[in-house]
Amino acid sequence: MSMDIINRLESEVRGYVRSFPTEFKTARGNRMTDVDGHEYLDFFSGAGALNYGHNDPDMEATLLDYIKSGGINHGLDMATEAKTRFMETFEEIILKPRKLDYKFQFPGPTGTNAVEAALKLARKYTGRSGMIHFTHSFHGMTLGSTSVTSNAAIRNSAGVGLSDTTTAAFDGYYRDGRDTIADLEALLADSFSGVDKPAAVIVETVQGEGGIYAAGFDWLREVARVCREHDLLFIVDDIQAGYGRTGPFFSFEPADIQPDIVTLAKSISGMGSPMSLVLMRPEIDVWDAGEHTGTFRGNNHAFVTGATALEKFWRDDQLTRHVDEQGERIRTRLQEIIDKHDGFDGEVRGRGFFIGLDCAEPDHGNAVIKQCFERGLIMETTGPGDRVIKVMPPLISTAEDIDEGLAIIDEAIGAALAA
Repeated sequence: MSMDIINRLESEVRGYVRSFPTEFKTARGNRMTDVDGHEYLDFFSGAGALNYGHNDPDMEATLLDYIKSGGINHGLDMATEAKTRFMETFEEIILKPRKLDYKFQFPGPTGTNAVEAALKLARKYTGRSGMIHFTHSFHGMTLGSTSVTSNAAIRNSAGVGLSDTTTAAFDGYYRDGRDTIADLEALLADSFSGVDKPAAVIVETVQGEGGIYAAGFDWLREVARVCREHDLLFIVDDIQAGYGRTGPFFSFEPADIQPDIVTLAKSISGMGSPMSLVLMRPEIDVWDAGEHTGTFRGNNHAFVTGATALEKFWRDDQLTRHVDEQGERIRTRLQEIIDKHDGFDGEVRGRGFFIGLDCAEPDHGNAVIKQCFERGLIMETTGPGDRVIKVMPPLISTAEDIDEGLAIIDEAIGAALAA
Protein backbone atom coordinates (compact mmCIF):
# COMPACT_ATOMS: atom_id res chain seq x y z
CA MET A 1 0.00 0.00 0.00
CA SER A 2 2.80 2.46 0.86
CA MET A 3 4.45 1.98 -2.54
CA ASP A 4 1.07 2.56 -4.18
CA ILE A 5 0.86 5.92 -2.41
CA ILE A 6 4.41 6.82 -3.40
CA ASN A 7 3.86 5.85 -7.04
CA ARG A 8 0.56 7.72 -7.23
CA LEU A 9 1.44 10.94 -5.43
CA GLU A 10 5.20 11.52 -5.46
CA SER A 11 6.90 13.18 -8.42
CA GLU A 12 8.76 11.13 -11.00
CA VAL A 13 11.91 12.86 -9.74
CA ARG A 14 12.02 10.43 -6.79
CA GLY A 15 15.16 8.34 -6.76
CA TYR A 16 16.23 6.19 -3.83
CA VAL A 17 12.74 4.80 -3.23
CA ARG A 18 13.07 3.10 -6.61
CA SER A 19 16.22 1.30 -5.46
CA PHE A 20 14.86 0.49 -2.00
CA PRO A 21 11.15 -0.24 -2.57
CA THR A 22 9.97 -0.71 0.99
CA GLU A 23 8.55 1.52 3.72
CA PHE A 24 11.10 2.02 6.47
CA LYS A 25 9.91 2.58 10.02
CA THR A 26 12.81 2.55 12.50
CA ALA A 27 16.59 2.66 12.51
CA ARG A 28 19.42 2.36 14.99
CA GLY A 29 23.15 2.26 14.38
CA ASN A 30 23.72 0.64 11.01
CA ARG A 31 20.38 -1.18 10.84
CA MET A 32 17.07 -0.08 9.32
CA THR A 33 13.75 -1.89 9.77
CA ASP A 34 10.70 -1.65 7.54
CA VAL A 35 7.02 -1.78 8.47
CA ASP A 36 6.95 -5.55 7.93
CA GLY A 37 9.78 -6.11 10.39
CA HIS A 38 12.49 -6.84 7.81
CA GLU A 39 15.91 -5.63 8.93
CA TYR A 40 18.49 -4.18 6.57
CA LEU A 41 22.20 -3.60 7.07
CA ASP A 42 23.07 -0.07 5.97
CA PHE A 43 26.11 0.36 3.71
CA PHE A 44 24.67 3.64 2.38
CA SER A 45 24.84 5.97 5.41
CA GLY A 46 22.28 8.40 4.05
CA ALA A 47 24.63 9.25 1.14
CA GLY A 48 27.18 10.30 3.76
CA ALA A 49 24.79 12.19 6.06
CA LEU A 50 24.82 9.42 8.69
CA ASN A 51 28.51 8.74 9.28
CA TYR A 52 27.79 7.98 12.94
CA GLY A 53 24.82 5.75 12.15
CA HIS A 54 21.12 6.17 12.78
CA ASN A 55 19.81 7.67 16.03
CA ASP A 56 22.99 7.63 18.05
CA PRO A 57 21.71 7.26 21.64
CA ASP A 58 23.88 10.06 23.07
CA MET A 59 22.88 12.55 20.38
CA GLU A 60 19.27 11.44 20.67
CA ALA A 61 19.25 11.95 24.44
CA THR A 62 20.90 15.38 24.16
CA LEU A 63 18.39 16.50 21.56
CA LEU A 64 15.39 15.24 23.53
CA ASP A 65 16.63 17.05 26.63
CA TYR A 66 17.08 20.23 24.61
CA ILE A 67 13.56 20.03 23.15
CA LYS A 68 12.01 19.27 26.55
CA SER A 69 13.80 22.26 28.07
CA GLY A 70 12.18 24.62 25.57
CA GLY A 71 15.43 25.26 23.70
CA ILE A 72 15.30 27.52 20.66
CA ASN A 73 14.20 25.64 17.56
CA HIS A 74 14.26 28.27 14.82
CA GLY A 75 16.63 31.19 15.34
CA LEU A 76 17.85 32.32 11.90
CA ASP A 77 21.33 33.68 12.64
CA MET A 78 20.52 34.96 16.11
CA ALA A 79 22.89 34.09 18.92
CA THR A 80 21.62 31.00 20.73
CA GLU A 81 23.18 28.84 23.40
CA ALA A 82 23.15 25.85 21.04
CA LYS A 83 24.93 27.78 18.30
CA THR A 84 27.68 29.24 20.50
CA ARG A 85 28.30 25.85 22.11
CA PHE A 86 28.65 24.21 18.70
CA MET A 87 31.10 26.85 17.49
CA GLU A 88 33.19 26.73 20.65
CA THR A 89 33.26 22.93 20.58
CA PHE A 90 34.24 22.85 16.90
CA GLU A 91 37.01 25.37 17.49
CA GLU A 92 38.36 23.51 20.52
CA ILE A 93 38.18 19.94 19.20
CA ILE A 94 38.67 20.38 15.44
CA LEU A 95 40.31 23.68 14.52
CA LYS A 96 42.83 24.39 17.26
CA PRO A 97 44.50 20.94 17.33
CA ARG A 98 44.94 21.22 13.55
CA LYS A 99 46.19 24.81 13.76
CA LEU A 100 43.41 25.98 11.44
CA ASP A 101 42.17 29.56 11.65
CA TYR A 102 38.70 29.80 10.11
CA LYS A 103 35.56 31.84 10.58
CA PHE A 104 32.13 30.21 10.37
CA GLN A 105 29.26 30.90 8.01
CA PHE A 106 25.98 29.04 8.32
CA PRO A 107 24.17 29.28 4.97
CA GLY A 108 21.02 27.35 4.06
CA PRO A 109 20.79 23.83 5.42
CA THR A 110 22.02 21.71 2.51
CA GLY A 111 25.36 21.05 0.86
CA THR A 112 24.53 22.95 -2.30
CA ASN A 113 23.76 26.03 -0.16
CA ALA A 114 27.29 25.85 1.27
CA VAL A 115 28.79 25.58 -2.22
CA GLU A 116 26.72 28.51 -3.49
CA ALA A 117 27.93 30.64 -0.58
CA ALA A 118 31.56 29.63 -1.15
CA LEU A 119 31.44 30.47 -4.87
CA LYS A 120 29.71 33.78 -4.23
CA LEU A 121 32.20 34.72 -1.52
CA ALA A 122 35.19 33.81 -3.70
CA ARG A 123 33.87 36.03 -6.48
CA LYS A 124 33.24 38.94 -4.12
CA TYR A 125 36.67 38.64 -2.51
CA THR A 126 38.67 38.39 -5.74
CA GLY A 127 36.51 40.54 -7.98
CA ARG A 128 36.69 37.79 -10.61
CA SER A 129 33.87 35.56 -11.82
CA GLY A 130 35.47 32.39 -13.20
CA MET A 131 35.67 29.03 -11.43
CA ILE A 132 37.76 25.96 -12.20
CA HIS A 133 36.35 22.57 -11.33
CA PHE A 134 37.35 19.06 -12.36
CA THR A 135 36.24 16.17 -14.51
CA HIS A 136 33.80 13.86 -12.66
CA SER A 137 33.05 16.61 -10.13
CA PHE A 138 29.76 17.00 -8.28
CA HIS A 139 28.98 19.99 -6.06
CA GLY A 140 25.20 20.23 -5.94
CA MET A 141 21.97 20.77 -7.85
CA THR A 142 21.33 24.52 -7.67
CA LEU A 143 22.57 26.71 -10.51
CA GLY A 144 25.92 27.81 -9.11
CA SER A 145 26.90 24.39 -7.83
CA THR A 146 25.59 22.76 -11.01
CA SER A 147 27.87 25.03 -13.02
CA VAL A 148 30.89 23.44 -11.29
CA THR A 149 29.51 19.91 -11.69
CA SER A 150 30.71 17.83 -14.63
CA ASN A 151 27.85 15.34 -15.04
CA ALA A 152 26.22 16.21 -18.38
CA ALA A 153 22.75 15.07 -17.31
CA ILE A 154 22.83 17.28 -14.22
CA ARG A 155 24.17 20.24 -16.17
CA ASN A 156 21.48 19.82 -18.83
CA SER A 157 18.77 19.62 -16.17
CA ALA A 158 19.50 23.26 -15.26
CA GLY A 159 17.56 24.35 -18.34
CA VAL A 160 19.74 27.44 -18.79
CA GLY A 161 23.27 28.15 -19.90
CA LEU A 162 25.99 27.61 -17.29
CA SER A 163 28.82 30.08 -17.65
CA ASP A 164 32.00 31.35 -15.97
CA THR A 165 33.36 27.88 -15.28
CA THR A 166 36.21 25.84 -16.76
CA THR A 167 36.70 22.10 -16.42
CA ALA A 168 40.20 20.78 -15.72
CA ALA A 169 41.33 17.16 -15.59
CA PHE A 170 41.22 15.47 -12.16
CA ASP A 171 44.09 13.37 -10.85
CA GLY A 172 44.46 10.22 -12.97
CA TYR A 173 41.82 11.27 -15.49
CA TYR A 174 44.08 10.34 -18.39
CA ARG A 175 44.82 6.63 -18.46
CA ASP A 176 48.24 7.25 -20.03
CA GLY A 177 49.44 9.04 -16.89
CA ARG A 178 49.47 12.51 -18.43
CA ASP A 179 50.33 15.25 -15.92
CA THR A 180 47.04 17.02 -15.18
CA ILE A 181 48.77 19.63 -13.01
CA ALA A 182 50.89 20.68 -15.99
CA ASP A 183 47.69 21.02 -18.01
CA LEU A 184 46.12 23.17 -15.29
CA GLU A 185 49.17 25.41 -15.11
CA ALA A 186 49.23 25.76 -18.88
CA LEU A 187 45.61 26.95 -18.93
CA LEU A 188 46.39 29.60 -16.33
CA ALA A 189 49.78 30.72 -17.61
CA ASP A 190 49.06 30.88 -21.35
CA SER A 191 47.42 34.16 -22.29
CA PHE A 192 46.17 32.46 -25.46
CA SER A 193 44.43 29.57 -23.65
CA GLY A 194 41.16 31.48 -23.67
CA VAL A 195 40.72 31.01 -19.92
CA ASP A 196 40.32 34.29 -18.07
CA LYS A 197 41.93 34.38 -14.64
CA PRO A 198 39.37 32.75 -12.34
CA ALA A 199 38.40 33.49 -8.77
CA ALA A 200 38.96 30.01 -7.37
CA VAL A 201 39.52 26.32 -7.87
CA ILE A 202 37.02 23.95 -6.22
CA VAL A 203 37.86 20.29 -5.65
CA GLU A 204 36.63 17.15 -3.88
CA THR A 205 39.51 15.11 -2.48
CA VAL A 206 37.42 12.00 -3.17
CA GLN A 207 34.81 12.37 -5.88
CA GLY A 208 31.71 10.65 -4.55
CA GLU A 209 29.07 11.08 -7.23
CA GLY A 210 31.66 11.06 -9.99
CA GLY A 211 32.73 7.47 -9.35
CA ILE A 212 34.82 7.36 -6.13
CA TYR A 213 38.01 8.78 -7.57
CA ALA A 214 40.51 9.68 -4.84
CA ALA A 215 43.06 12.39 -5.51
CA GLY A 216 46.65 11.67 -4.53
CA PHE A 217 48.04 13.76 -1.69
CA ASP A 218 50.90 15.03 -3.88
CA TRP A 219 48.36 16.09 -6.51
CA LEU A 220 46.31 18.00 -3.93
CA ARG A 221 49.45 19.77 -2.71
CA GLU A 222 50.20 20.75 -6.30
CA VAL A 223 46.70 22.14 -6.81
CA ALA A 224 47.15 24.21 -3.64
CA ARG A 225 50.52 25.44 -4.94
CA VAL A 226 49.08 26.43 -8.31
CA CYS A 227 46.35 28.38 -6.54
CA ARG A 228 48.89 30.26 -4.41
CA GLU A 229 51.16 31.07 -7.34
CA HIS A 230 48.29 32.31 -9.50
CA ASP A 231 46.47 34.18 -6.72
CA LEU A 232 43.40 31.95 -6.79
CA LEU A 233 41.32 30.85 -3.83
CA PHE A 234 41.46 27.14 -3.07
CA ILE A 235 38.07 25.65 -2.10
CA VAL A 236 37.75 22.09 -0.79
CA ASP A 237 34.26 20.59 -0.91
CA ASP A 238 34.34 18.18 2.05
CA ILE A 239 30.59 17.67 2.18
CA GLN A 240 30.72 13.92 1.55
CA ALA A 241 34.37 13.03 2.20
CA GLY A 242 34.68 14.73 5.60
CA TYR A 243 33.88 13.89 9.26
CA GLY A 244 35.99 10.71 9.21
CA ARG A 245 34.56 9.19 6.03
CA THR A 246 38.12 8.89 4.68
CA GLY A 247 39.74 8.57 8.13
CA PRO A 248 40.62 12.03 9.51
CA PHE A 249 37.99 14.66 10.27
CA PHE A 250 38.91 16.66 7.16
CA SER A 251 39.71 14.55 4.13
CA PHE A 252 42.51 16.95 3.13
CA GLU A 253 44.50 16.57 6.36
CA PRO A 254 46.92 13.87 5.10
CA ALA A 255 47.92 16.17 2.22
CA ASP A 256 49.02 18.81 4.77
CA ILE A 257 47.18 21.61 3.02
CA GLN A 258 45.01 24.43 4.36
CA PRO A 259 42.24 25.44 1.95
CA ASP A 260 41.07 29.02 1.84
CA ILE A 261 37.44 27.88 2.04
CA VAL A 262 35.95 24.55 3.14
CA THR A 263 32.33 23.50 2.60
CA LEU A 264 30.67 21.06 5.00
CA ALA A 265 27.15 19.60 5.30
CA LYS A 266 25.76 16.03 5.47
CA SER A 267 27.25 14.55 8.68
CA ILE A 268 28.22 17.86 10.29
CA SER A 269 24.96 17.68 12.29
CA GLY A 270 25.80 14.25 13.70
CA MET A 271 22.52 12.43 13.12
CA GLY A 272 21.14 13.63 9.81
CA SER A 273 19.47 16.95 10.62
CA PRO A 274 19.84 19.54 7.83
CA MET A 275 22.83 21.81 8.37
CA SER A 276 25.69 23.20 6.33
CA LEU A 277 28.77 25.18 7.20
CA VAL A 278 31.33 27.24 5.29
CA LEU A 279 34.75 27.73 6.85
CA MET A 280 36.84 30.62 5.52
CA ARG A 281 40.14 32.27 6.33
CA PRO A 282 39.32 35.43 8.34
CA GLU A 283 40.65 37.83 5.73
CA ILE A 284 38.31 36.36 3.12
CA ASP A 285 35.26 37.24 5.19
CA VAL A 286 34.29 40.32 3.17
CA TRP A 287 30.52 39.85 3.44
CA ASP A 288 28.35 42.82 4.30
CA ALA A 289 25.73 42.13 6.97
CA GLY A 290 22.86 40.13 5.51
CA GLU A 291 24.44 40.01 2.06
CA HIS A 292 24.04 36.23 1.85
CA THR A 293 21.09 35.18 3.93
CA GLY A 294 18.35 32.58 4.32
CA THR A 295 15.53 31.72 6.70
CA PHE A 296 16.92 28.30 7.69
CA ARG A 297 20.57 29.15 8.20
CA GLY A 298 20.73 28.17 11.86
CA ASN A 299 19.30 24.75 12.73
CA ASN A 300 19.61 24.68 16.50
CA HIS A 301 18.69 21.02 16.75
CA ALA A 302 21.59 20.28 14.41
CA PHE A 303 23.91 22.44 16.54
CA VAL A 304 22.98 20.36 19.59
CA THR A 305 23.57 16.97 18.00
CA GLY A 306 26.60 18.21 16.05
CA ALA A 307 28.34 19.34 19.23
CA THR A 308 27.59 15.99 20.86
CA ALA A 309 29.07 14.17 17.86
CA LEU A 310 32.29 16.19 18.14
CA GLU A 311 32.56 15.48 21.86
CA LYS A 312 31.86 11.77 21.45
CA PHE A 313 33.95 10.91 18.41
CA TRP A 314 36.71 13.51 17.95
CA ARG A 315 38.38 14.01 21.32
CA ASP A 316 40.95 11.40 20.20
CA ASP A 317 41.95 9.55 17.04
CA GLN A 318 40.18 6.28 17.84
CA LEU A 319 37.58 6.69 15.08
CA THR A 320 40.23 7.61 12.49
CA ARG A 321 42.29 4.55 13.35
CA HIS A 322 39.21 2.34 13.12
CA VAL A 323 38.29 3.71 9.68
CA ASP A 324 41.86 3.36 8.40
CA GLU A 325 42.13 -0.24 9.60
CA GLN A 326 38.71 -1.45 8.51
CA GLY A 327 38.85 0.50 5.26
CA GLU A 328 41.91 -1.47 4.26
CA ARG A 329 40.08 -4.70 5.11
CA ILE A 330 37.16 -3.65 2.91
CA ARG A 331 39.39 -2.94 -0.07
CA THR A 332 41.33 -6.19 0.36
CA ARG A 333 38.21 -8.32 0.76
CA LEU A 334 36.43 -6.69 -2.20
CA GLN A 335 39.39 -7.48 -4.41
CA GLU A 336 39.30 -11.10 -3.22
CA ILE A 337 35.58 -11.26 -4.05
CA ILE A 338 36.20 -9.89 -7.55
CA ASP A 339 38.98 -12.39 -8.17
CA LYS A 340 36.74 -15.22 -6.99
CA HIS A 341 33.95 -14.66 -9.53
CA ASP A 342 34.68 -15.59 -13.14
CA GLY A 343 32.97 -13.15 -15.44
CA PHE A 344 32.97 -10.28 -12.97
CA ASP A 345 35.76 -7.76 -13.46
CA GLY A 346 36.17 -4.47 -11.68
CA GLU A 347 38.42 -1.99 -9.94
CA VAL A 348 38.41 -1.23 -6.22
CA ARG A 349 39.33 2.32 -5.24
CA GLY A 350 38.78 4.96 -2.57
CA ARG A 351 39.91 5.82 0.95
CA GLY A 352 38.68 4.84 4.40
CA PHE A 353 34.97 3.95 4.38
CA PHE A 354 34.54 5.70 1.02
CA ILE A 355 35.07 2.76 -1.33
CA GLY A 356 33.95 2.20 -4.90
CA LEU A 357 33.75 -1.02 -6.88
CA ASP A 358 33.86 -0.01 -10.55
CA CYS A 359 32.24 -2.78 -12.59
CA ALA A 360 33.76 -3.49 -15.98
CA GLU A 361 30.28 -4.37 -17.27
CA PRO A 362 28.02 -1.34 -16.71
CA ASP A 363 24.87 -3.39 -16.08
CA HIS A 364 26.55 -5.26 -13.21
CA GLY A 365 26.38 -2.28 -10.82
CA ASN A 366 22.61 -1.97 -10.48
CA ALA A 367 22.16 -5.73 -10.80
CA VAL A 368 24.40 -6.31 -7.78
CA ILE A 369 22.78 -3.70 -5.52
CA LYS A 370 19.35 -5.10 -6.41
CA GLN A 371 20.50 -8.53 -5.27
CA CYS A 372 22.02 -6.96 -2.15
CA PHE A 373 18.74 -5.27 -1.24
CA GLU A 374 16.85 -8.53 -1.63
CA ARG A 375 19.32 -10.02 0.88
CA GLY A 376 18.99 -7.18 3.38
CA LEU A 377 21.87 -4.87 2.44
CA ILE A 378 21.39 -1.25 1.36
CA MET A 379 23.90 0.26 -1.07
CA GLU A 380 23.79 2.61 -4.05
CA THR A 381 25.59 3.04 -7.35
CA THR A 382 27.29 6.11 -8.75
CA GLY A 383 29.47 7.32 -11.59
CA PRO A 384 28.96 7.06 -15.35
CA GLY A 385 26.24 4.56 -16.17
CA ASP A 386 25.76 3.75 -12.46
CA ARG A 387 28.51 1.20 -12.84
CA VAL A 388 30.31 2.02 -9.56
CA ILE A 389 29.00 0.32 -6.42
CA LYS A 390 29.45 2.58 -3.38
CA VAL A 391 30.52 0.81 -0.20
CA MET A 392 29.87 3.38 2.54
CA PRO A 393 29.06 1.80 5.92
CA PRO A 394 28.49 4.06 8.92
CA LEU A 395 31.81 4.68 10.62
CA ILE A 396 30.58 2.97 13.78
CA SER A 397 30.30 -0.37 11.93
CA THR A 398 32.27 -3.17 13.56
CA ALA A 399 34.48 -5.70 11.82
CA GLU A 400 31.63 -8.20 12.21
CA ASP A 401 29.16 -5.81 10.55
CA ILE A 402 31.55 -5.26 7.69
CA ASP A 403 32.16 -8.97 7.21
CA GLU A 404 28.40 -9.53 7.17
CA GLY A 405 27.92 -6.92 4.47
CA LEU A 406 30.83 -8.15 2.36
CA ALA A 407 29.48 -11.70 2.52
CA ILE A 408 26.17 -10.40 1.12
CA ILE A 409 28.02 -8.57 -1.66
CA ASP A 410 29.86 -11.79 -2.49
CA GLU A 411 26.59 -13.72 -2.68
CA ALA A 412 24.86 -10.92 -4.63
CA ILE A 413 27.59 -10.88 -7.30
CA GLY A 414 27.15 -14.60 -7.79
CA ALA A 415 23.38 -14.20 -8.06
CA ALA A 416 23.70 -11.31 -10.52
CA LEU A 417 26.02 -13.33 -12.75
CA ALA A 418 23.64 -16.30 -12.68
CA ALA A 419 20.55 -14.23 -13.50
